[in-house]
Amino acid sequence: MMDAIAVSGSFAGAARLLGKVPSALTYNVRQLEDALDVLLFDRGSRQARLTAAGEELLEEGRRLLEQVDAIANRVQRVATGWETQLSIAVDDVLSRVTLLELCEAFFAATTPDGRSSAAAGAEPAATGPSTRLRFRTEVLAGTWEVLVTGRADLAIGVGMQRELPPNVQMKELGSLAFVFVVAPHHPLATATGPITDAELIRHRAVAVADSADRLAALTVNLLPGQDVLTVSSMQGKIDAQLRGLGCGFVPEPLACDHIATGRLVAVPVQRARPPARLGYAWRVPTPRPGSTGKAQPGLALRWWLDRLDSATTRQALLLRHGSRVTARPG
Repeated sequence: MMDAIAVSGSFAGAARLLGKVPSALTYNVRQLEDALDVLLFDRGSRQARLTAAGEELLEEGRRLLEQVDAIANRVQRVATGWETQLSIAVDDVLSRVTLLELCEAFFAATTPDGRSSAAAGAEPAATGPSTRLRFRTEVLAGTWEVLVTGRADLAIGVGMQRELPPNVQMKELGSLAFVFVVAPHHPLATATGPITDAELIRHRAVAVADSADRLAALTVNLLPGQDVLTVSSMQGKIDAQLRGLGCGFVPEPLACDHIATGRLVAVPVQRARPPARLGYAWRVPTPRPGSTGKAQPGLALRWWLDRLDSATTRQALLLRHGSRVTARPG
């Protein structure tokens, strides 16, 4: 209820979202305020503005709801082996078409009881396992943050250079090369030699905002004092650079088609950027009290980990963008 009011900005909008009449919603809020003996909404505002106490209740309430969902997920996994929901965080630089193909394979792979269609001796099942997939796109440290804070079960595209907490395991995904590009009409497009930092600082850079909320946000290859246009995604960065709004490094697989057709120009710079070493990491289930064995991931997570063990799948996630042709994930 609190979340619906905060999202809609009004009691009337929240009532429509929840299928209630506004008077009933107002009554429920007053009951909650009386129970806590605090004021949750500022009645002097035309919109439903949260007080400081209301914001704290909403933030903690959302966290509690996530924990309730996690408990239900664990109970379902213990009972059937399949998670009710699998949350997967994916870095913004990875191939979307490959991820969708993996989703198709996941939903087509098994019957609801977890057996393959072939093993069951039946026609291919119309539906796959009951596990719901929930994807979230993150940038830089945000991909790691949602994993370690429990908001994702699997994170694909995290940086390898980090210490692992006890409940997280990681494997290498591969390396991603970057290239410095500008639009053909950008002043740097005609540079003849490696561009120095002294020259770069005179030109606006385009950067993708780190999606981390709690961890320290990362900045990559930005010069102190340089003008910066910040966008929310790597595709937004490429779109801005296609218009000549700035310059910067982009993943080579995402830029290669634009370079081949002349929409972007790769220029040499003294400030080289080494390939990024990316990995995939997942949360290890906590053993049940009194259990002597090692806790095993649910069947859905194990399915994704099995696919990520394939070198073809890992390569496709890193390289399969635009018209570049590589093998389908295995």
